[in-house]
Amino acid sequence: MSETTDKPFMTTSGIEVQRVYGPLAPEGPARFDTASPAYEANLGRAGEAPYTRGIQKTMYRGRLWTMRQYAGFGTAAETNERFRFLLSQGQTGLSTAFDLPTQMGLDADHPRSQGEVGRVGVHIGTINDMEELFAGIPQAEVSTSLTINSTAPVLLAFYAAVAKKRGVDVKALRGTLQNDILKEYIARGTWIYPPASSLRLCADVIEYTTKNMPQWHPISISGYHIREAGSNAVQELAFTFANAEVYVGSLLERGLSVDDFGPRLAFFFGCHNHFLEEVAKFRAARRIWSRLMKEEYGAKDPKTQALKFHVQTCGSTLTGQQPVNNVVRVALQAMAAVLGGAQSLHTNAYDEALALPSEEAAQLALRTQQILAYETGVVDCVDPLGGAYAVEALTDQLEARVLELRAKVNEKGGMLKAIDQGFVQNEIQEASYRYQQDIEAARRKIVGVNAYAHEEKAKARELLKVSPELEKKQVEKLSKFKKDRDEGQSKRALESLAAAAKQPRENTFPHILTAVEAGATLGEVCGVLRGVFGEHHGG
Repeated sequence: MSETTDKPFMTTSGIEVQRVYGPLAPEGPARFDTASPAYEANLGRAGEAPYTRGIQKTMYRGRLWTMRQYAGFGTAAETNERFRFLLSQGQTGLSTAFDLPTQMGLDADHPRSQGEVGRVGVHIGTINDMEELFAGIPQAEVSTSLTINSTAPVLLAFYAAVAKKRGVDVKALRGTLQNDILKEYIARGTWIYPPASSLRLCADVIEYTTKNMPQWHPISISGYHIREAGSNAVQELAFTFANAEVYVGSLLERGLSVDDFGPRLAFFFGCHNHFLEEVAKFRAARRIWSRLMKEEYGAKDPKTQALKFHVQTCGSTLTGQQPVNNVVRVALQAMAAVLGGAQSLHTNAYDEALALPSEEAAQLALRTQQILAYETGVVDCVDPLGGAYAVEALTDQLEARVLELRAKVNEKGGMLKAIDQGFVQNEIQEASYRYQQDIEAARRKIVGVNAYAHEEKAKARELLKVSPELEKKQVEKLSKFKKDRDEGQSKRALESLAAAAKQPRENTFPHILTAVEAGATLGEVCGVLRGVFGEHHGG
């Protein structure tokens, strides 16, 4: 076999992977001096700035990552059953998936909700739904992630209201609210209000929780959806951090200091197939954020400088063809996330390219994390790949390219203007198109799709199916809820919310919390805000 080839080996970001790295490599990005002061400054020690090697000195030797499997379908009762099952199997944190009507602020009886209730997540329209979702689950003891954006203030209000009803102090609640509205305008599309109003609601929640819910992470700034929309690793980091800077700026304008809220900022990244690039991406991300917070925003608190992030293995890498192959893909992506130093992790189920995860597939996904944690030995050592020539070189190159793309965003006038001009969307679309071209031309091999593909014998697979009767029952529950509540009390609370929303400097979250405690539904709260802010129609 020949040792030379003219074919370049590329990461998803277009970084050419060299044949060999280190002091003896040929001149270029693969060659570097490990004894240089710059190398030592970039590498550093775990638990110390710039956190290339991890944000804790002992990393997983001291505490494993949170195993936070994403789940949600059908009714609150059905999802509660899945939550309890996963917790009984050793899951250490909850992550909630909501259906499209919940994401869009629509009650189950709204015409636009027809056919979507409970389909891609659980439907939560009232405080009673949220209470049923967490029945028998101690909110003060379990860390919970609410994966919701446009309606994030309402869902957090439901969660806090249930806690208060149970006598749990909201100060004791631990978890994360996604609440990253900007990425909706570039990657997902489940927005409701115009960007400026959405940003205000997002900042209202961050400001409120900073002052009243000290253990809660009020935002999870998401590169995951940017990656799933087709971006490469460089774009994922650059655009995520550019979004983060918008949030930071909006809070600074309110008179908060960066160290008031910085320790509660969390991030959410995807993990794709190129193993070495993904490990390097997470290491580069920590370094970039640390220096950005310290050098440009004057952060003094090490917790503000330390990047905390959740990782989900990338659903876009799963294939409907030969779906059992997805078990291997997920395991390797999870390994990259762990070697990259993630604080929490979701591993996808192998059947997610076909349907919502079955119980058996969800259990296997969780077992994947547990095998990584307890059988592989990778948790025994802090940053096991630190100092590896290829990983360090790729970390440096990714950092340089992310900063270069960030500079382009700044040249456009910042992220809001870059989004408005379509720059960000076009960059992602171009990257997605190039990646798909590579697959279709077989320049990039996908096993079971364009390599080693064959006709499979039809196999009976037990796929999760949501009953068509669910929607009717949810509408009936909603009708009963409205009949049983104090109509005058909920109406007055909604009127108070409308008045607060009309005052630009008034924080809306306390009024949203009061409204849901008074029996207002998700659709009613969002309807009031639509009346004040209007709706965003894209374009």
